[in-house]
Amino acid sequence: MGEHHHYRVCPLCEATCGLELTLAAGQVTRVRGDADDVFSRGFICPKGAALGELHADPDRLRAPHVKTATGHVATTWEDALARVDAGLRGVLAAHGRDAVAVYLGNPNVHTLAGQLYVKALLRAHPTKNLYTASTVDQMPRHVSSGLLFGDPDAITVPDLDRADLLVVVGANPVVSNGSLCTAPDFLGRLKALRARGGRLVVVDPRRTRTADLADEHLVVRPGSDAWLLAAIVNVLFAEDRVRLGALEGRVTGVDAVRAFAAPFTPERVAARVGVPAERVRALARALSDAPRAAVYARLGSCTSRFGTVANWLVDVVNALTGNLDREGGAMFPRPFFRPVRERADTAGRGFRMGRWSSRVRGAAGGPARAPGGDARRRDRDPGRRPGARARDHRREPGALAAGRRAPRARPRGARLHGRRRPVPERDDAPRRRRPAAARAARAGAVRPRLHGARRPERRALRAASRAARRRPARRGEILLALAGILGGAASSWRRSPTTSSRRPSSRASSPPRARRSRAWTRPRSTRRSPRAAAPSASSTSCCAPAPYGDHFGRRPGGLTLADVEAAPHGVDLGPLAPRLDEVLQTPSGRVELAPAVLIAEGPVLEHALDEPEEPGLRLLGRRTLRSNNSWMHNLPGLVSGKPRCTLQVHPEDAARLGLADGASARVTSAAGTLSAPVEVTDRVPVGVVSLPHGWGHGAPGARLRVAAEHAGVNLNAVVDPEPLDRLSGNAVLNGVPVTIHAE
Repeated sequence: MGEHHHYRVCPLCEATCGLELTLAAGQVTRVRGDADDVFSRGFICPKGAALGELHADPDRLRAPHVKTATGHVATTWEDALARVDAGLRGVLAAHGRDAVAVYLGNPNVHTLAGQLYVKALLRAHPTKNLYTASTVDQMPRHVSSGLLFGDPDAITVPDLDRADLLVVVGANPVVSNGSLCTAPDFLGRLKALRARGGRLVVVDPRRTRTADLADEHLVVRPGSDAWLLAAIVNVLFAEDRVRLGALEGRVTGVDAVRAFAAPFTPERVAARVGVPAERVRALARALSDAPRAAVYARLGSCTSRFGTVANWLVDVVNALTGNLDREGGAMFPRPFFRPVRERADTAGRGFRMGRWSSRVRGAAGGPARAPGGDARRRDRDPGRRPGARARDHRREPGALAAGRRAPRARPRGARLHGRRRPVPERDDAPRRRRPAAARAARAGAVRPRLHGARRPERRALRAASRAARRRPARRGEILLALAGILGGAASSWRRSPTTSSRRPSSRASSPPRARRSRAWTRPRSTRRSPRAAAPSASSTSCCAPAPYGDHFGRRPGGLTLADVEAAPHGVDLGPLAPRLDEVLQTPSGRVELAPAVLIAEGPVLEHALDEPEEPGLRLLGRRTLRSNNSWMHNLPGLVSGKPRCTLQVHPEDAARLGLADGASARVTSAAGTLSAPVEVTDRVPVGVVSLPHGWGHGAPGARLRVAAEHAGVNLNAVVDPEPLDRLSGNAVLNGVPVTIHAE
């Protein structure tokens, strides 16, 4: 057979780059960027180019495995799911529904099947113990957006292609390819910004690759973003630079924000932030004077003590300078699968925080949409618990159902190993600070990684060619199988999920929750697959009108599945457009710029400003371009060359501590100790050290031969799980106090 070319979307990260796959005799022989892709236009990073190597990795699981007395062995889907069924039924019968926790993370959020069918699983199993990877790296953004706009998913993105000034806070998009932004070839877009006369300002403790490209780099102290942004707001009010523009009359709470920012003058915060007062004032003036500007903040701003306050102030700055919901500013993307509100300026249901606390520590559940008066909806829309506290669940009777690598994937997460029950788990879930895939040694049942993500993008829509998306078991069917098990609609399996699930029991004899999940556990011949659901997903979302579809013929000219499949390089959905009226779901029908819970943080933020800092160095994580968190470290083409899991130390600190380049150093914090090789470099400032996340592949039982040879160390071993951003429950990973000693 000759070569065949197929087009699809890279499943590795949020950038959603188009790929051209070359297949011969059923094998991937080449992967390169799709030059005709309407969104990425040929861009591809080293990880995307290595997808063929990943697909052929001899250590990759190709069948589900179950744990035996001698280790994990391959089995059938029927056997694996039967074991899961038996184990979970015992736990549910003995301890109740809340004894089974659910942990959600990548790559389910990067797939159409995950977006459609994870909801079914949660509805079938409405446990209060729901943990998500979002509480490890981005929950402050959801909370602040929910409080401002009434919708935790109403997250603004910078209009990169039309901005005149872009301020990047705590992000390194040149390496990460963007996050909560979806912009392939971020590097090229930043270069284009500067080429058309725009400016790039980076706020980051480290000199990152993004900072190398910037016109100005503000080297801030770790965890100080909230004070810097509050000082910018202070200047905007003090110098009469507030310009709401088109937002005039559409926001509330401006005076309350003025009072909040009054104590945070640039002079008062300068020492704690590490930036001279005049440079803070200059940045505020630049944001006010620029024709079109946007502030974009990401992981560094979220993983700090005041992460929610910092992310709220990002949108406050964008609003006060007139750049919120404006071309070239911070705009709201319009996903193809989300419904559109047909009436503008109307009161919405709003947003509120978590509704219950954990049994062990009383840690509050995370954010959720306000459910109105529907008790059933409250069951189906549980709050999110802090992922850093997922280890607490092991102290309760029950099991942990993991949607990604739960053990050791968060601060001191290795403690989760103490209680694991037979549950299916992925081995392909890249996420913040994840270690090796050695967790397979503890899991009772392990499922193979599944290729074939077809992720709906913000501004482009693609469909994968059929030959390129075949796989032995579909992610959606596995999620539906789990929904059936947890919902009580399936207690045995006569075939694997690729053929059929068990027929449900009679309606009269089954519990109401099982009947609710019945539609999700029908035999495959009568059940809608992710692809079969795509026509309605492109024209409706949960039976509600969506923006681009033809609404089953009711909107002539709208998109249909046939249109998408006829465009192998994607359908361009056009540039970002103002859509604030569609987004707002606040009770007032306006942007609520001063939520009471955030304004109440003002005195706390001011008191913390005057607190003496703990002695010692501050530890930061970092990302590398050739690494997708812990994923991809088993590929020789990506881990070859000089070691990347190194402890970066400034030359002055190295000389003071007696550290030599390449020698080993011991890193100690309140949480633990680890040893790592030293890299002496001025890319970190004095007083700050840095380790990459996603390493630590040397655990017993790991079946990753190449990764084990480049094991590195697990950064989470020295990250204390106790400190949390109290409004969102997000882990505090930024600026961990440590001491360093030469070994």
